[in-house]
Amino acid sequence: MTLHPDIGAFLDLADQAPVQQAPLHTLAPVQARALFENTSRQLSWAAPLVEPVHLDVTREDGSRLPLRLYRPGSSAPTPVIVFFHGGGYVVGSLDSHQGICQELCQRSGFAVVSVGYRLAPEHRFPQPLEDGQRALRWLATEGPALGLDTTRVAFAGDSVGASLATVLAQQAGLPGFEGIRPRLQLLCYPMTDASQRHVSRELFAEGYLLEDSTLEWFYDCHARQPEDRADPRFSPLLAEQLEHSAPAWIGLAGFDPLFDEGLAYAQKLRLAGVTVELVEYAGLTHDFLRMSAVVPAVLEIYDEMVDALKRYLQ
Repeated sequence: MTLHPDIGAFLDLADQAPVQQAPLHTLAPVQARALFENTSRQLSWAAPLVEPVHLDVTREDGSRLPLRLYRPGSSAPTPVIVFFHGGGYVVGSLDSHQGICQELCQRSGFAVVSVGYRLAPEHRFPQPLEDGQRALRWLATEGPALGLDTTRVAFAGDSVGASLATVLAQQAGLPGFEGIRPRLQLLCYPMTDASQRHVSRELFAEGYLLEDSTLEWFYDCHARQPEDRADPRFSPLLAEQLEHSAPAWIGLAGFDPLFDEGLAYAQKLRLAGVTVELVEYAGLTHDFLRMSAVVPAVLEIYDEMVDALKRYLQ
């Protein structure tokens, strides 16, 4: 397996920079977020100009949950992609992942609802998941009036956003569940198991954008106590009732510390009888969806994702 040459050149340039960027896990969360947002701006690409509508949903405690709604040009009721951004539950935002949402909306012709869930360590497990549940309840009640077809929905995300998406898909498949049931879960390099160290975490512990020490810091910030890591809502690979989960499209990066747990999750879904489309992008690293400015070929991956979305939502 060979690293994509564009990624390799990018990593070489980063290593040769006169001022090295501090690893996220060495910073305070506020500093890490500012650094991540700055890096996100540097990685931005000419994504389709789809202006979002900024929405606020009231949580049960009266606080506000921000959402962004990206709409295609059609006024007809449209399928919906509910998107959760990555960032280890500590960094990442509606801004940092806006390009992904714009690409998915423009290429599919479907609406995208991006969820601005609360971040750790100020808001720990399971609060981000509760925000996802709140966003879905809002979509079920308010979506039809906005021209959103809540019978044709996909749950999507990257990294820990994919973890949120698949946990919500698991919950939607449980007997007696009342709410939005997705037709597809679209998972890019998902985090599925914080309870143990898989081999890929050792192989790609350093030098491939997402470092193992940063992963540990993310998990420590997110968990209230060490036992939380073994909760299936934190580590969805540990879930037992998967047989009624929605079909899954799973995209993995070959040079990713999360590769093995993503592969194990795809296999476990299949053993439970869930339809899984697994695509391995051997030469890419974690976070490839935001890397098209570095690797233009990443835009072709969006076409593959949209093909799956159309097959399940149209």
